[in-house]
Amino acid sequence: MEYFERFIDKNDLGAMGEASALLAGEGLALDRHLDRTLGLYDQRGRLVATGSIFANTLRCLAVDREKQGEGLMARLVTRLTEELFLSGIHHIFVYTKPETERMLTDLGFYPIARVPGRLSFLENRRGGFSSYLEGLGEKTEAGTAGAIIMNANPFTLGHRCLVQTAASQCDVLHLFIVSEDISFFPFEARKRLVMAGTQDLKNIVYHDTGSYLISRAVFPAYFLKEEEAVTQAQAALDAAIFTQVAQRLGVTRRFVGEEPFSPATHLYNQAMGELLPQAGIALFVVPRMADAGGIPVSATRVRRALAEGDTQPLRALLPDSSYDFVISKEGQALIDKRLAE
Repeated sequence: MEYFERFIDKNDLGAMGEASALLAGEGLALDRHLDRTLGLYDQRGRLVATGSIFANTLRCLAVDREKQGEGLMARLVTRLTEELFLSGIHHIFVYTKPETERMLTDLGFYPIARVPGRLSFLENRRGGFSSYLEGLGEKTEAGTAGAIIMNANPFTLGHRCLVQTAASQCDVLHLFIVSEDISFFPFEARKRLVMAGTQDLKNIVYHDTGSYLISRAVFPAYFLKEEEAVTQAQAALDAAIFTQVAQRLGVTRRFVGEEPFSPATHLYNQAMGELLPQAGIALFVVPRMADAGGIPVSATRVRRALAEGDTQPLRALLPDSSYDFVISKEGQALIDKRLAE
């Protein structure tokens, strides 16, 4: 049978509803993080397969059970990959169910990490993750090595407290800065502020996360419908990838900040605390720094003040280097641009 394909307008509620129903039939849910969605239709106009792209990832891949075995999944992946290539994106990642991993490897994807029975994480670049690991440097020969992964959007006194606490408990602290540009402040600015705000701590090694260490903003939440299960799956994938990073660098401690107001983050930290020790990595949850009024210091408070044009609270929230940046001409131009978007 012949099938025709078309990209579905995200505002076409009927067509998107059909895609959602098809995904539901495969135990999936339509992800809210989508750039484009492709549909394959039979001659009667019935949707028989669908797949989507977001940034440099493929997601929401499903084929009607009656049509499986006809090569439609391969056709979806090939067409979506071509679409990303045409957009100038050549390093592509895909999250998939374990049962479709073999098909994806046949199409030129290579496994990075797996959560047994739940999901697989693959890329289309042979040796891509291995090259990333090699680029991190060599394992610490002596002493204790720890790690932090932070977005720092922007770098606050709370972040400084977390880093200083961790650095005092390690001989070497590997500080990973999320390099995806999905935040209010771009990666280049965030990294600069992190390094400026910690330059007096001499046992820190700075790294970019690349596309490998997990960001919740792009995590494929469509795999599971229960929020708790989604968080646990994310933590399991994070742990699987981070374990390989830790083995490369000899890291035996990971530090995270306490998140008293976010049940999901609390659950995430709890799950990591159970998973990482299985790989010989201890998880330390550092209490959140509070201001003089007992309110936790957070980047959210900083961004809210900036959006309101109120710089008065910033002195109590930011180290000097971050404060000087956000009130500078460069910082103000960046903030104005973001607020206008």
